[in-house]
Amino acid sequence: MERIATCACGKLQAICEGEPAKVSLCHCLECQRRTGSTYGIAAFFARSRVHIEGVSKTYARPSDSGFPVNLHFCPDCGSTVFWEPQRKPDAIAIGVGSFADPQFPAPSQAVYDQHRHPWVPPLQAD
Repeated sequence: MERIATCACGKLQAICEGEPAKVSLCHCLECQRRTGSTYGIAAFFARSRVHIEGVSKTYARPSDSGFPVNLHFCPDCGSTVFWEPQRKPDAIAIGVGSFADPQFPAPSQAVYDQHRHPWVPPLQAD
């Protein structure tokens, strides 16, 4: 199975092989700023299973874990498609919305719940 995540203009793509290792919903304040929403959802893939096509610009930011995160976004439309969490050097995180696939697997965990907006329902575990 191949899944393709793209930016809004389609010039930056992350082509992913197989299923994600994990899908995580994050309520941290940095994900809220990155998405412009109340949370972010990331699909984590092994770096060896992701091929990037197109040009990206990178913004490095600190994280609560103390390890930087390198966000990669399209220089034309500004969409963040993927990021590299330095605390997991063998993984690439891809914004689930970049796949534009309503059948994409749901998150199996939620993190930084202390920053969850009270009107956002908590993640229900299966």
